[in-house]
Amino acid sequence: MHAPLTEDAALSMLTPEPGLVVLMCGVAGSGKTSFSLKLASKGFARLSIDEEIWARFGRYGLDYAPEQYPEHVATARETLKDVLRRRLAARQSVVVDSSFWSRAHRDDFKELVEAAGGAWLLVYLKAPEPILRDRLEARSRRFDANAAFPIGVDVLAGFLESFQAPIDEGEMVVTVT
Repeated sequence: MHAPLTEDAALSMLTPEPGLVVLMCGVAGSGKTSFSLKLASKGFARLSIDEEIWARFGRYGLDYAPEQYPEHVATARETLKDVLRRRLAARQSVVVDSSFWSRAHRDDFKELVEAAGGAWLLVYLKAPEPILRDRLEARSRRFDANAAFPIGVDVLAGFLESFQAPIDEGEMVVTVT
């Protein structure tokens, strides 16, 4: 593993290449969406699980019941995988905006990319808890695809407890400040 990078340093190193897939990884509030949007502005096609859920199922707690969320996540994940396969067949550069909170989930997407003849890069946005709390508090005042439901202190604590940080997976670590 290499030394952690700043966001600017990491972004300067990432350029679109045919078949390259950047897998964003990090806890809610770490900046995955902002980072992936910056990659999209450089020419990467962006796939977002949150935006897929919003477009397909609507608004959390309004258009569907909160208990349906896990099922919608699973459906959206399969849709993203199908779209990713098509993008890879077209040799496009792609960034996948998802938490990739478990190693099994990351490995599943890595295998998909490799089976399709692509190359993956795991970008882990490592953020300290106070920054996550501040960002999530600010985000709770919005209501859009990337802020579909408020994430309070208790939910964040659960996310932090269950998050499996990548270790020796070939990850690029970006220190969030």
